[in-house]
Parts: sequence; structure tokens; C-alpha cells
Amino acid sequence: MSDSSKKPNGGSTTGWGAPAPSDRNSLTIGPNGPVLLHDVHFLEQMAHFNREKVPERQPHAKGAGAFGVFETTEDVSAYTKAALFQKGRKTDMLARFSTVAGEAGSPDTWRDVRGFSLKFYTEEGNYDLVGNNTPIFFVRDPMKFPHFIRSQKRLPDSGLRDNHMQWDFWSSNPESAHQVTYLMGERGLPRTWRHMNGYGSHTFMWVNAAGEKFWVKYHFHTNQGMAFFTNDEAAAMAGSDSDFHRRDLFEAIERGEHPSWTLHVQIMPYAEAKTYRFNPFDLTKIWPHKDYPLIKVGKMTLNRNPENFFAEIEQAAFSPGNTVPGIGLSPDKMLLGRAFAYADAQRNRIGANFHQLPVNQPKVPVNSYLFDGQMAYHNSGNAPVYAPNSGGRAWSDETGAVDDSWEVDGDMVRSAYTLREDDDDFSQPGALVRDVFNDEQRAKLVEQVAGSLLGGVRSPVLERALEYWKSIDAEVGQRIEEKVRSGHAGQPAEGMGEA
Repeated sequence: MSDSSKKPNGGSTTGWGAPAPSDRNSLTIGPNGPVLLHDVHFLEQMAHFNREKVPERQPHAKGAGAFGVFETTEDVSAYTKAALFQKGRKTDMLARFSTVAGEAGSPDTWRDVRGFSLKFYTEEGNYDLVGNNTPIFFVRDPMKFPHFIRSQKRLPDSGLRDNHMQWDFWSSNPESAHQVTYLMGERGLPRTWRHMNGYGSHTFMWVNAAGEKFWVKYHFHTNQGMAFFTNDEAAAMAGSDSDFHRRDLFEAIERGEHPSWTLHVQIMPYAEAKTYRFNPFDLTKIWPHKDYPLIKVGKMTLNRNPENFFAEIEQAAFSPGNTVPGIGLSPDKMLLGRAFAYADAQRNRIGANFHQLPVNQPKVPVNSYLFDGQMAYHNSGNAPVYAPNSGGRAWSDETGAVDDSWEVDGDMVRSAYTLREDDDDFSQPGALVRDVFNDEQRAKLVEQVAGSLLGGVRSPVLERALEYWKSIDAEVGQRIEEKVRSGHAGQPAEGMGEA
């Protein structure tokens, strides 16, 4: 986003544009005397240096990304009127990949879920699709989210990661079983960001030009092929190159190997959600492909590295609440919670006007009734700052039913989703273990989980965690218990599930 035409020719400048006196020597009384308070250039350098970093993201602190383009290659106009998903449309975009639990300095190759966040700069405004490399998540109610993240972070006394704390949370919340099974399997250690899939995870709404509504799930399948680290490989890489995933993506794009993903969606007719055998808005569940087959949409290609990591990646702000016409939210409680929380996290992290930063600006004209605040750059001059107004400034006044709405009734309650015929926490992770994993993958899963449980998990959490795995699959759970009771298991990879 830099403008090389504005770089000075004769040396550096101060922040206010005047020639800088020196970037090597401060102003002193003689060469050996004290530094003078009126060396404004030195003071500006130090004051800004003290404020050089912004607070890191709470989850997803460690990450990187690149720019690219999304091309819609198929006709899906029967399902959505969104401009970016019309056949032949090419849309500029930004992708950021990350780990969830680790801090900004943590290794890329710890066992963890990977963030898969996309920003599409569409002709109707920015659309953010903020997902992961797994199609499901640990919890289904946003009230649990901060508790979950804290359980994967560090103990209040020692400041260390702790297996006991992690398994205490997981085993106390059986809905986590599906995601934990993903995490403890080989998918918890992707070899590179280029070799992993990405998912919107949530259920979203699509609306077509006729006003018909559909429920949708996004699947971005890597065209590089899936590839994974073993525990030993991941641990070795964490020690030799903690920025391995960041380096791999940057260098691949730099040498012209542009990674790409093919987008497919699953489409559920609007009315079917009411009677489907399990709750289709539950973030801990997938939709079986036999019920809702994949429909191809287009291709995402990353072809340009950032010029400035801080400005274009660290300051990039994503929120699943940023939708465009033809795309809406759903009754997914986690999605609704994130629609507020993600934007608010950026207001805290980089300021109320984060949307004015170049990397976050839409590529269409903005006529927003958001004003002032810290670091406001764009402004509306002397135009009216209120609506409605008689000063000729446009304002919106949509009334009545909205395109991306859904009906709901009932009393206000604090309650879990109403259970349906096939709504349980263990069937889908059990199917993953029995029907998707092969014998080798099941053996690695047993080693990983047993090693994690041997890493400091104590009673009664240990017994509860063993029952948790027996509920997922009786045979695998028994094998895990035998290894734990005998005290023999392989060393798990660092990260989630390992202190």
C-alpha cells in the first residue's frame, strides 16, 4: 500500500514531513554531554517506538497472509445474487492464516486449529468469511467461547500451558468431541497453510434475485493436496524454524508458485432446516455430503505478498458480520456472537476507525454515519452528521421484512439448542474415527491422545476424559485407556493438547 512516489530524495523526514536532522546521533551538549529535551526528532522516535506494537489478537495472534483473486467459474445465481458469486466475476481479496491458541511469538507448527480468514473487496462492499481449517468448532454457544480460549492459554500462577486445564474444559463440554477428534488426528498438524483446506464452518444464508433463501456452508479445498506433519516433524520444525508456515507461504508466492483453493458449497433449501434430523445451525456438526452434495463455485488464488506486514496483515481486520447483499447470517448462536465480538476486538486492538485503514477500506464509495473518534482520517466535510436530514445527504430507511431474515418465536430463555432426533455430541466424531480415519490414522490418534493425557492430566479430569473417548468410540477409547494406565505413549506435538 506504499506510495514510492512520495519518498524523499535527500534523506528521511520527521513525522510531520520536515527533513530529519539525523537518524544516527541525538542532540547533546558536546559529544559526551547529556541529551537535550528539545531534540524533538529523537523524542518522536522513542515515543513512537514505545507505541510501535498494537495489542495482539486474543485468539489467532500468530499468523500471516497474502493477497489474491477469487474467480467465480460456475453459475450459482439460482442461490445468491451476491455480485462476487456471479459467473465470470473476479474479485480482489486478502487471506490471513493463523493458529488459534498461541501467542504472536509461538511456533507455527504446534498442534492447533488454523484460522482461515478471507476478505473479498467486492463491488458491493467488503465481505469477510472468517473460518478455520476444520468444518466444525469446539462449542456451540458464544457464552462458552472466552472460557474455552482461556482454557487453552496459560495458567494464572506459572504462566504455562496446561493439559489438565485443557482436558478439564473439553471433557466438561462433550460438544467439543467432534473438533477435538479432528485436532488430535493428523489434521491437527497441517504441513503448510498451502496444503490445508479452509471452511466457513458456520451455516450462512444465501438469497437469490427472486428473494428465495437458502442455507449454505463453504468448503475451500486446497489444489496443492492435503499434507501433514508427524508429531516428531512438527516438534523439530518448531525448534528449527518457528515461522515455518509464514516463510513457506511468502517464499512460494515470491517464486511464482501461487497457491489456490477451489470453493464448493453445500446448499440446504430454506424450509428443510426446520425438520432436518439434527440442528443444521449447530457449529459442532457437519452436513453429510450424501444429504447435501458439494456444488462447485470458483477458485481462490493467492498471488501477491504484502509489501508491509504490519500495515497489511497485522492491521487487517475481519468480522463475519461484514456481509453484502445476497449473503446473510443464520440462527447459529456462535456466528451471531462473533458478528459482534470480532469487530469489537478490532475497535479495541487498532481503534474505532480500523475500517479506514487502507487494508480494510472497501473499494467502493462509503457514505457512513460513523464519525470522528481516535485516528479518524476520512471525513464527510460539512455534510449533515445526522439522519434524516434536509441537507441533501443520502440516508437509508429500509422497513418491513428483510431479505436475509428468518422467523422465530418463543419466550426469551437461556437454554441449549432444542435437541432433534440425531442431535448428540458423539455420533459424528465417532463416524470420523471409524469411517474416515484408516488404521494408521487411528493408531496415531490413540498415541496423540494418550500422550496428551499423560502430560499432567489428573483425577477426576483424567477419568472423565477417558469416558469422553469411550463415548466417541469404545475400541479407540479402550486403547487410549490401556496406554494411559500402562504409562506408555508417544510424545504428543506441542500446542493444544500439550503443556
